[in-house]
Amino acid sequence: MESTPHFFEQGQVLLIDKPLDWTSFDVVRKLRRLVRTKKVGHAGTLDPLATGLLILCTGKFTKKINDYMAKEKEYTGTIVLGASTPTYDLESEPQPGKDPAFLTPERVMEKIAAEFTGDILQVPPIHSAIKVGGKRVYELARKGREIKLEPRPVLVSEFSITGFRLPALEFKVVCSTGTYIRSLANDLGASLGCGGYLGSLRRTRIGEFRAENALSIEAAEEYIRSKFGDGGAGDVAMEEEQDV
Repeated sequence: MESTPHFFEQGQVLLIDKPLDWTSFDVVRKLRRLVRTKKVGHAGTLDPLATGLLILCTGKFTKKINDYMAKEKEYTGTIVLGASTPTYDLESEPQPGKDPAFLTPERVMEKIAAEFTGDILQVPPIHSAIKVGGKRVYELARKGREIKLEPRPVLVSEFSITGFRLPALEFKVVCSTGTYIRSLANDLGASLGCGGYLGSLRRTRIGEFRAENALSIEAAEEYIRSKFGDGGAGDVAMEEEQDV
């Protein structure tokens, strides 16, 4: 049907629940093949070890990507204290720090309130996709190059501890675009004097878009194929132009 590809080329927003171990571009590549148009992009990277909401735009809606990227983000996850890693998460091997048994919930929350909420300066991880001299810094880091990244202003509107089961802390963070949750985990551990890294991460919200309204990869595939007449109707987790 000639009119069906037009549906995606005109521009749609797909809410995807990114699976563990997929890169954000893995999702783009998969959906690009399904919607039969090359104009597909995502509005904000999630690391492979993170899950949760990924906004994909197709066709003319790729022009809206920067607008979606600028929206407030919400995350939940775990921070593991008593060790640190070069990547600030489990993509590299934990290196032992100090036993965090001396910590109390009150001490952790005092530190978070004093240093990690509001307008703060944050140094991004050297294992990240930021470019320095036209090169991704993670590529330079893997080659053993010494890299110095400057602190960047970010806004952390909320950083709450929702579970205290040492060595793990369960947390919720609401923050501006450009905030690295891995850096929050690493920097909190360093400030507490015991080390810390990100154990797990899930993005639960981007602006008004929520992870509970997102489609799994399998459901997205079913939905898209239904638009081409290749399968049954999928569960709608898609915002059309009048809704965004």
